Amino acid sequence: MPKIKTHKGTQHRLKVTGTGKVMRGKIGSSHLRRKKPGRVKRQYDGMLVLDSTHERRISGLLPYA
Repeated sequence: MPKIKTHKGTQHRLKVTGTGKVMRGKIGSSHLRRKKPGRVKRQYDGMLVLDSTHERRISGLLPYA
């Protein structure tokens, strides 16, 4: 069997934890950020768990994660 290529855009946007959960960032974190309050900007720092309905599609894009 040939090796499966990792989708680099997905690899950049998503991280897989040690327990296998897929983490994502929030959208809109870099656009028009100056005028947003500090409370909103801090909310962009953390990562969120990706919904489990996307796991099958993500596993094809990140085969070795």
